[in-house]
Amino acid sequence: MNIQPAKRLASIDSPSFSELYDAKKKYTERTGQEVIDFSIGSSNIPPHNQVKEALADAAKEDESYQYSLAPSKEIIDAIRQWYAKRYNVQLNEEEIITVKGSQEALSHIPLALCDENDLVLIPDPYYPIYGVAPKLAGANIYYMPLKEENDYLIDFDKIPEEIAKQAKLMYVSYPNNPTGKKAPDSFYEQLIEFATKNDIIVLHDNAYSELVFEEPLGKSFLAFEGAKNIGFELNSFSKSYSMGGARLAVMVGNKQVIDIYKKMINMTDFQAFGAIQKAGIQALAQADHFVPALRKEYKRRRDFFIEEMEKAGWQIQVPEATMFVWAKIPEHYSDSAKFNKDLLEKAGVLANAGTSFGQEGKRYVRFALVRDDDEVKEAARRIAQSQIISKI
Repeated sequence: MNIQPAKRLASIDSPSFSELYDAKKKYTERTGQEVIDFSIGSSNIPPHNQVKEALADAAKEDESYQYSLAPSKEIIDAIRQWYAKRYNVQLNEEEIITVKGSQEALSHIPLALCDENDLVLIPDPYYPIYGVAPKLAGANIYYMPLKEENDYLIDFDKIPEEIAKQAKLMYVSYPNNPTGKKAPDSFYEQLIEFATKNDIIVLHDNAYSELVFEEPLGKSFLAFEGAKNIGFELNSFSKSYSMGGARLAVMVGNKQVIDIYKKMINMTDFQAFGAIQKAGIQALAQADHFVPALRKEYKRRRDFFIEEMEKAGWQIQVPEATMFVWAKIPEHYSDSAKFNKDLLEKAGVLANAGTSFGQEGKRYVRFALVRDDDEVKEAARRIAQSQIISKI
């Protein structure tokens, strides 16, 4: 029997992880050295101890193993209080739903909001699921280039009027992964004006508001006048509270959108494990203690990484936010895929090719700040020794 995948899966144009694994294995067999892997943004900083204790204690309770049919009242109250205190945004219970990580929502939102051939606007470069989810829903995509010369901000004036009028949904994310740039208040004002004028739903992915390294700190899109009328926001526990493996995030904002998503997700899935919800409540309770220290550590890692790479001859623009470094490749390389391959084969260092994030990533690679100082120093030493930065 020859089983064929659904045609919609052809839209998933992801790199082959088996090829990557084989390449890493071959390097180690050839050199006897382990690959220093910066490719995946999975934090090696543990969550607050009280978060782990809350999760462990709740996991021992029999009631945790009942189906979670809705977010607990306690976590909804905690989210409301957090948004009011941290962002000065007032939320009603009907404007909140929890999800099992932002990835769940980013994957399913187009299924809930888009019909076949509807148009979705996404930035380029982009977090990869942005480019996959609309296609799985049968929607079409228009890519909005994020250019270095424009501080990686969406240029609304460059979006053709006929495209703007056709668009139903728009993905936006600042602070931005992979570029590490934040957006000024004026950008959000323009965004809301543009979306209101063209009747576009705005999805703001706010995963990195806590990882902005200089004042002012990251804001909520919903803090700007008119935002709730046209959009909603995702906010993740993964990066801000180092809970990546304990899948939890919040979707907040426009009540109509929240109702639509609830209708779909309540039919297809359940809520997060009750013990994880209790861990999330504790994470928000410890935010004032945990988040500033986390931010300080990522800033220190950023500065150390940039300094070490400068010693290796690689001048890299300093990111303003996130846990990533968006590094321009040398001029003598034609594209980031070839450079990333050489980085692995010649130096035993693995980044993420910028083309994994769209065509605007052709001249860049992304590093995740998830390695300790000794590994960063060793990576810089290997890169310098390989001479791939300077043209041989």
